[in-house]
Amino acid sequence: MAESVATTGGLSEAEATRRRESGEGNAVRIATSRSYVTVIRTNLFSFFNNILFTIGIALIVLGEWNDAMTSVGLGLVNAIISTVQELRAKRQLDRIALLNRPKVKLVRGGVERAGDPDEIVKGDHLRLRPGDQVLVDGSLIDGGVLEVDESLLTGESQAVRKSVGDPLLSGSICLSGEGTYQAEVVGADSYANKLTAEARAFQFIKTPLQKQIDFAVRLVMLIVVLMSGTILLSALLQDLPGTRIVQLAAVLSGQVPYGLFFVIVVAYSLGAAAIARQGALVQQINAVESLSDADILCVDKTGTLTTNALSLDRIETIGEERQDQLGSLIGTYARSVGSPNQTTTALAAGLPGDALTPDDIIAFSSGRKWSAVAFATGPLVGVHALGAYEMLAPHLEPSAATEDLARRVAAIAESGLRVLLFAGSTEVTAFSGDDDVPGLPPLQPLGLVILADVLRPHVGETFAAFATLGLRLKIISGDDPNTVAALARQADLPVEGLVSGPDMAELSAADFAATVEKTDVFGRIAPAQKEQIVTALIANGHHVAMVGDGVNDVLALKKAQLGIAMNSGSAAARNVADIVLLNDDFQPLRAAFSEGQRVLSGMTTALLLFLSRVASSILAIIAITMLGLTFPFEPAQMALTLFTVGIPTFFLTLWARPVVSGEDLIRKLVRFVIPVAVVTMVFGVGLYTFHFERVQVDVQAYSIPDFGLQNFERVTGLSVDDGPEFAEAAATIVAQSALSMFITFTAFVLILFLAPPIRLFTGWVPKVTPDKRPAIMAGVLAVVFGVVLVNSTLGDYFGLITVGPGAYLSVAAVLPLWTAILLLNWRHRWFERFLGLKPATGDKASPSP
Repeated sequence: MAESVATTGGLSEAEATRRRESGEGNAVRIATSRSYVTVIRTNLFSFFNNILFTIGIALIVLGEWNDAMTSVGLGLVNAIISTVQELRAKRQLDRIALLNRPKVKLVRGGVERAGDPDEIVKGDHLRLRPGDQVLVDGSLIDGGVLEVDESLLTGESQAVRKSVGDPLLSGSICLSGEGTYQAEVVGADSYANKLTAEARAFQFIKTPLQKQIDFAVRLVMLIVVLMSGTILLSALLQDLPGTRIVQLAAVLSGQVPYGLFFVIVVAYSLGAAAIARQGALVQQINAVESLSDADILCVDKTGTLTTNALSLDRIETIGEERQDQLGSLIGTYARSVGSPNQTTTALAAGLPGDALTPDDIIAFSSGRKWSAVAFATGPLVGVHALGAYEMLAPHLEPSAATEDLARRVAAIAESGLRVLLFAGSTEVTAFSGDDDVPGLPPLQPLGLVILADVLRPHVGETFAAFATLGLRLKIISGDDPNTVAALARQADLPVEGLVSGPDMAELSAADFAATVEKTDVFGRIAPAQKEQIVTALIANGHHVAMVGDGVNDVLALKKAQLGIAMNSGSAAARNVADIVLLNDDFQPLRAAFSEGQRVLSGMTTALLLFLSRVASSILAIIAITMLGLTFPFEPAQMALTLFTVGIPTFFLTLWARPVVSGEDLIRKLVRFVIPVAVVTMVFGVGLYTFHFERVQVDVQAYSIPDFGLQNFERVTGLSVDDGPEFAEAAATIVAQSALSMFITFTAFVLILFLAPPIRLFTGWVPKVTPDKRPAIMAGVLAVVFGVVLVNSTLGDYFGLITVGPGAYLSVAAVLPLWTAILLLNWRHRWFERFLGLKPATGDKASPSP
């Protein structure tokens, strides 16, 4: 009930000031869950970044600038990119608003004046006229009957009739009538602000690929931490210099494949640019991949499947009424019934008639589902009504024809069209009942009005293509479920079962989840229920994409793993969506799906390459350390990842083709990465041990030329006179160089495994790849790396020091054997049989949706 005030003229200015100061004002300050400072701090100074920064600072203090940049540089770039991405998302969320902020008409001390919405306090009187938005929750306290549009809140497109004493919700819009309402709930507690408050909260939803990559990185981090603790403790017990301990820490931290996150951002950005050219704006960068992961596509009806417009299909006469006369009567009715809506607009556009002023009107309401006019004279003399047949049937004159009429209406509705009954009586010229509960006299059915919803372009073909790719469509609407189902059939969309919101509200949690799973059409659904449906689908293990356009879709859009909004929809829906369809056309979603498959394929390849390098290095470190030999890598050699994974993964992601993977990513990693890492470790440790022992013997036997000994002295800082200490240092740098060369060249061959240019390299991939660019890239990288090896300055930069051709020849001799063993393993499934894994289904090119 509206709170009483001291005067019918509203609050005084003094009382309004007092209430504002006591906290009853309408000022709203809703922030996202993370401030700008928090966003920057959490992205730049994460646990892993803090470790990198500490190592980098220590190396700089020790004068090792090159090692510092190698260890920290890429991690810093990743942190900056993720910070910029989240700051952009936060700005979008801060702009979400359901309420426009126009001037409000305040009644203070009996005087009406314009004011700002922030001036409203609890108990204020506000004037409402056609076109005005209700800015706070309240009750109508004065005026006649108002028609209010609550579609932004409920999704129901028809006007709702409001009388004195009825509640008014913030966010609704006055369509007709004039009155005064009293503010009862203001500020953040109002319906509109509570509805958008949850949408403003930042929420980053990871895609399945991101979750799997996150798992892989965390697993590697755990292994690295355990290794680091053991190796660094051993270094301390051996009393190694501080510089050496920091270098070891830098090498170990460099095993974590944080460069993957950089590659992901690049891949998503390129995909977003490609989709934008098709007419879809990607606002959440991982949405490029997320659509290809979806198996459920939830779609709002009004404004999403349809264009928010109706078209007149035809009219059918009943009884002796002539077609031309009926059309003129209905056209005049549509122009005279009051505030236009979708139905009257379509009728006025398709039928002749004149705009007349009726003696009385009963406006359309969503509860009543009919409207009526009364004339004392003129072509529409009497009482005429237009509305849903089942709602007008109780007001028809009893006759046998009404039974045939019911069957006729049902038959038309089953064809996917909307059917309205036009009925009238010329004997009575006024409504029965009173103003609050108007009634109709007995009416005679005159004709049927058949309307068609206007579907958006490419709806049928786009969703049919998605269905062939495994996406199940679920239509969620505020309209009648039978109407929604008919529209779906009109667009040739699959429909299995339908249910209404009120019925779902009575279900238990278990029955609700089961109903959501088996039903395709949901009608009379409230905004909160849309979110509940999406939540239930996610809980059932689905990856859900949601398409909507209104504020009533905002919470569901945000809850879904992928939110898609129409550009012509509400600002709130656009701002919270991951993808915005700029031309309100579903066609770009087909391109987006293909692009998502391409990104997924490219990222899978990048992940295989990254983790193969990391796993190989980690196993080599463990094995060589267990053999009691010196540490196998220097920080400078970590920069070789530019050749082994940096450049290759970038271009492999760029050149990837859309592929539907028939295998779980983790299983694929097991089948590829573990064999590569084990075989590489075996040959790498053999090379390292061979060169370490050989060089030690050669140095002690003085078999190395003088220029070689001088080179070792320059690099190690020791003299040949230092004896065993000099010999061990010289042996270490040669063994490290041989191992780094071997691992680098194996990375180039891995590119040929992942994209075989000829049949010789088929094994992991069963067929030759038509795109030869990866093979050309591998060749170019091998040549460039060869230049690095023969150029002493470049070789020193990457920590590659050798004497004579022995190291090069040994790597060249081992590489073909390494290649043959891996190819035979994949062709004959040695490793999979050992683990008892069933044959993989493999990947196949994705059909163009």
